[in-house]
Amino acid sequence: MGVDPESRFEEIYESSYGLLLGYTLRRCLDPDDAADVVAETFVIAWRRIEEVPQGDEARLWLFGVARRVLANHRRGERRHEQRTAALREELAASRFVTELPGEDLSRMGQVFRTLSEEDRELLSLIAWERLDPGQISKILGISRNAVRVRLYRARKRFARGLSEAGIEYPHVVTVEGSAL
Repeated sequence: MGVDPESRFEEIYESSYGLLLGYTLRRCLDPDDAADVVAETFVIAWRRIEEVPQGDEARLWLFGVARRVLANHRRGERRHEQRTAALREELAASRFVTELPGEDLSRMGQVFRTLSEEDRELLSLIAWERLDPGQISKILGISRNAVRVRLYRARKRFARGLSEAGIEYPHVVTVEGSAL
């Protein structure tokens, strides 16, 4: 009678974990990436436990799997870096970035960043995403009235921050008809 798959996996894991972790740590810049590669390697081993060779061959099989997982991880990182670079280029050429006023935006941006995450989200949904309170209520899962109350308070805090920073603004800051 053979060893059950769970016991076999535990045995393979206990005998190979440290070796695989060392292998991946020497090949990854980020220890978290190494841990991810080891975890994925053992997930593959669990799914394919019947294919894992016996004895010392199991360790070698795991190193082969880890090597392929590392290669996939590196390809994924390169694709991510390429997409990020392309997005940066696209954003640099975007009218949304090139039309923004320089120093006033940076000062206004500094005030905006001092707001709570909740205030920034509400104001962003209104001004940047051009959503109305009804749409925002669906996104946030709160009533339309609660959105209006929170939005009123967020606007007041933003206006107070602008005033304290010495930034002149109309009574209500608007973005294409949407009151901020």
